[in-house]
Amino acid sequence: QVQLAESGGGLVQAGGSLRLSCAASGRTFSSYAMGWFRQAPGKEREFVGAITWRGGSTLYADSVKGRFTISRDNAKNTVYLQMNSLKPEDTAVYYCAAGLSYSATDRAYSYWGQGTQVIVSS
Repeated sequence: QVQLAESGGGLVQAGGSLRLSCAASGRTFSSYAMGWFRQAPGKEREFVGAITWRGGSTLYADSVKGRFTISRDNAKNTVYLQMNSLKPEDTAVYYCAAGLSYSATDRAYSYWGQGTQVIVSS
């Protein structure tokens, strides 16, 4: 069982940066691949990025590639999403998720956080 809690969201101007954190409980955190997803108002949830359990590989959606970076610190049971060059279209609730499979598909993830709001003003 893994419980996830996101933090770090907020309001930022276009071109700015934010770093989201996802703190996990449970001693098996390092066994899970971690993903970030987002959901904008009126839209379906979409994949943002993922990282393998060891952190050796990452995967990103085309819309964020080159601007967002995922990292993890297994000693701290935390995964991060560094977001740079933010655009108004990045406005969404951002969720972290844990799963046994490293995937861009939300069905691969068994545990989800409650989400943190990111608003990017133009």
